[in-house]
Amino acid sequence: MARTDKAVVLAAGRGTRMRGLTTDLPKPMIDVRGKPVLQHIVEGLRQAGVREFLIIVGYRADAVQNFFGDGSRYSIEIQYATQAVQDGTGRVVDLARNFADDSPFVLSYGDILVDPGNYKRLLNLPHDVEAIISVTRSEDVSKGGAVFLNEEMELVDLREKSKPGEPTSSWYNAGIYTFRPSIFDFTAKLKPSPRGEYEFDRRHPGSREVRQESQSARTYWRMG
Repeated sequence: MARTDKAVVLAAGRGTRMRGLTTDLPKPMIDVRGKPVLQHIVEGLRQAGVREFLIIVGYRADAVQNFFGDGSRYSIEIQYATQAVQDGTGRVVDLARNFADDSPFVLSYGDILVDPGNYKRLLNLPHDVEAIISVTRSEDVSKGGAVFLNEEMELVDLREKSKPGEPTSSWYNAGIYTFRPSIFDFTAKLKPSPRGEYEFDRRHPGSREVRQESQSARTYWRMG
């Protein structure tokens, strides 16, 4: 079992569907229950044992960097990298290459909240598994990733924003992963999807080489 104390959090998005709330702030910095969503995520990961963070910034990067600084007030280390173009999760993962080095790492979208207990389950990566993807039920998979699993909760297929008439699943991508550094060999081979983004969607070239298992995420909430 490999254990990691590193996490990458994606906080570059503006949130175009929440324009009234994100005029001056990136979406992950919107307050929920008295603190930014991103702070909930960082604190949950820290509580689980993460000590090194890479936060991917973009729109209003200053708002994130001024709030969190170098992480010292949370007794953690925070680095930053900038995503200049919003072209998909598959491409943004490459920004973590130097940060990860030869260690596994957790990757989380910066606009979701889960029961913090989920993070502890994602920090341990079995030796025969290259990646873990978190999943949840009761979501509209047409708005995100439909995850197809076998009876052993192993990943069979992953489809981003399926079109009407395409196969669907009761499992939805909850937006938290654990990766080994082998993920960078995988992302280097990705081609743009029909939507022009670099996605983990297994319908597209170069996307069938990472063996993954899944973890069900409890108490899941994602911003619009």
